[in-house]
Order: sequence, then C-alpha cells, then structure tokens
Amino acid sequence: MQGGRPTVEVVRLGLVSYQEALRLQQVYVNRHRSGPAHALLLCQHPPVYTTGIRHKPYPAPLLDRLRLLGADVHRTNRGGLITFHGPGQLVCYPILHLGSFKKSVRWYVSELEETIISVCSRFGIDASTSPHTGVWVGDNKICAVGIHCGRYVTSHGLALNCNTDMSWFGHIVPCGILGKGVTSLSAELQRDVCVEETVPLLLDAFKDRFHCRLTDGQTDKTERDGGGSSA
Repeated sequence: MQGGRPTVEVVRLGLVSYQEALRLQQVYVNRHRSGPAHALLLCQHPPVYTTGIRHKPYPAPLLDRLRLLGADVHRTNRGGLITFHGPGQLVCYPILHLGSFKKSVRWYVSELEETIISVCSRFGIDASTSPHTGVWVGDNKICAVGIHCGRYVTSHGLALNCNTDMSWFGHIVPCGILGKGVTSLSAELQRDVCVEETVPLLLDAFKDRFHCRLTDGQTDKTERDGGGSSA
C-alpha cells in the first residue's frame, strides 16, 4: 500500500437489480478519473445467473431454461464462469484504484479471499482457499469471487452465501467446477444468518485486510434513478 490509509466509502444499495448494479459500478469507476475515489458497494440481487468472460457462450436453450425458473440471465466482463446471485447473498463490489493499495491483481484477489476467510472465522467456520477461485468450506464453495480490473480500477467482486436459497445452484455447475458443492453461513452454523448480521463482520474484516478507513456513503438520486428497496 502506498502512503497512509486510503479512505473507502461504504455504499449500501439494498436490494437492487443486477443491471442497475452494473450501471452504478460504472458510475463509481468513472469517479476515479479525477483521482482516487474508493467505494465499497454492498447489495443483494433478485435471482440472477451471471456468466463470466472465461466461458464460451452458453447454448440458448440452457439460458431459456434458467429464465423459466424466474431468474434473469446476464453475461458480464468479470472473470470466472457461471454463478448465481439472489436474496440472502451478500454481494460486495469494491471499486478501488489499486495504486492506493498494491498494483497487483493477484494480490487483490487473494486479499478478497482472505477477507471472507476472516469473516467465516469470526462466525467460527473454518474456511480456506483452493486451486479454484473463491472461498471454500471443505469441498463446498461459500463465497464466489470474480473481478474485473481496468487501468488498476477494480469492479465486480464477491458474493457470500448467508441464508441464500441454495436450490438455485442446483440448476447449474457453479463456477464451472464439477464435483464440488455450495454452502452458506446458515447451512454451516445450522441457524439463520442473514445479510444484515454479516455486513458488520465483512466491513471489519475488509478494513483489517486492506488497511483502510471506512466512511458511510449514500448514492444520490441522480446516480440511483433505478432504485431498489433497502435490504
């Protein structure tokens, strides 16, 4: 990290469509054009399947079948393969200029994973990384990580399963990894762990791992004309 502790604005978007979250990420990415303007966007999404740049286009019949389940489907410019986002999943989009931290994408992804491992540890869950991206509890993925980085400005991020309806994952091979499963904080602890309970632990862990200061922020109406209810 360069110099003192960077300041990162925490923006709580609540429940917001995936398309609106993409638009808002671009708003915050553009802020970096006039200097560092680090932000941490926190949200939940209505049911949506997203594909990354590491996969050839999915067959149209498969995508149609996913849409028939009641979910949206989006192709993105993040790394990784197909995954699911939905209510009960804490989605975190850090919009950071790595010049204020360390100009290394590999370091950045590792720090995101270590942040979630720390969150899990605070819940008493023994999580770890694996040769596959993301955070795992045994052979079950508890958090997906898929990022984009352009000119050292990051977007996309991570999705931590809190009390997600896990049946949505049964219709895909999550992140394209055969023979592996998915899990959640609630499944591991055998009690309901909601997003609201998890957010403070995530913020503490992020602050520790990235050696930054966090401030509360709020999107204004010109940025958030698509809107979404608080989560």
